[in-house]
Amino acid sequence: MSEPLGAPTPTPHDPPAHPGSRHGAPPDGSSPYGDSPDGSSPYGDSPDGSSSPYGTSPFDGVPPGSPPGPVPAHGGLQRRTVVLLVSMFASVALVALVAMLPVPYVVLGKGPALDTLSAPGGKPLIQISGRTTYPTNGHLYLTTVSVLGGPGRPVSAFPLGTVLRAWLDPEQQVVPQEAVFPPGQTAEQADEETRQEMTDSQTSATAAALGELGVPVQLSVGRIGKDAPSAATLKTGDVLVRVGGRAVTGYGPLRDALSSVKPGTAVPVVVRRGGKEQALSVTTTRSDDGRTILGIEPKFTFPFDVKIQINDIGGPSAGTMFALGIIDKLTPGDLTGGQFVAGTGEISPDGRVGPIGGIAEKMVGAHDVGARWFLAPADNCSDVVGHVPSGLRVVRISSLHDARLAVEAIGAGGDAASRLPTCRAR
Repeated sequence: MSEPLGAPTPTPHDPPAHPGSRHGAPPDGSSPYGDSPDGSSPYGDSPDGSSSPYGTSPFDGVPPGSPPGPVPAHGGLQRRTVVLLVSMFASVALVALVAMLPVPYVVLGKGPALDTLSAPGGKPLIQISGRTTYPTNGHLYLTTVSVLGGPGRPVSAFPLGTVLRAWLDPEQQVVPQEAVFPPGQTAEQADEETRQEMTDSQTSATAAALGELGVPVQLSVGRIGKDAPSAATLKTGDVLVRVGGRAVTGYGPLRDALSSVKPGTAVPVVVRRGGKEQALSVTTTRSDDGRTILGIEPKFTFPFDVKIQINDIGGPSAGTMFALGIIDKLTPGDLTGGQFVAGTGEISPDGRVGPIGGIAEKMVGAHDVGARWFLAPADNCSDVVGHVPSGLRVVRISSLHDARLAVEAIGAGGDAASRLPTCRAR
């Protein structure tokens, strides 16, 4: 989901999960100008056309054959007509004024789907150097959402028609702006946030992919939380060698080493500082989701170079498909078996797949590029049910390991693919 980096047109962006609902049009199909249901004029004509739309005729009540009476001296429009025309003009002006006011909604639609195994413009989307890679013969599409509106880019005037059309379009969604962007956020802040999310997702995807393949990754202390107890003993740049007696060869082993430690208690940590190993006793803390952590932001040092070439797309949701693309390039054979597979999901460095927003629009984008399989985070299943395009099969995943096994089964075909878990109505 993916975001506009400064463009006024619809752009790829990752909205939060479960962002809102669609709206419909007036059910009776009546005209907005007040036409009566019997086809008579809205200006007062009688159905049989016998009377003037502008009031009583000067000839009303004159016996047939009698000479007409005198024509009124005054000419031009009568008062009732003038009032009617002024009212109509005022109504049109009011509607035009309302249309020009900013609308606090954003329109979500399908964004581009990019194949992580392809080479757009001659450059592979994923480039790996310093390690043996293998040819690929399938398609692993990351999917995005386009966003119209947002901070500094309010939907107004003529784009208001876009909002109205989106309410009627089952492939688009209209949601309150605050469901996608925090209140008070500027366009520049939104662009920078989604750009950083994309950068972080690429790092997490690389760490998760190498962890899935058992390739050791060096972790060091990047930033220490200002309130973290570990700030008393750890320093930025410390390389984590062992935690709780367990070798730290990646983010997964670090998390496993702390899983049996109670938050707030001390754990033995060996670090490499200034080229020498030091044994420390580091007090742990509790994460927002209740896990035991050291209170640091880890910095990864990979044993070879992985670069992801992608422009004008932000957000974290491409992480899972990046990781699968890296795995496919680093392993012999063809992971997909030549199949067209798309998907989404934010990924953590230890391979956990988290929910994202705009999944209904992403499935439409996947279907339109020819994908027949879609990998969806398990926590998004409530958003998946009822919105799956015809011909697209959704596979439920919770981790990169789940995703890898699913793609291998899809590539192999047969019963293994048919038994893959999917999202079901509760």
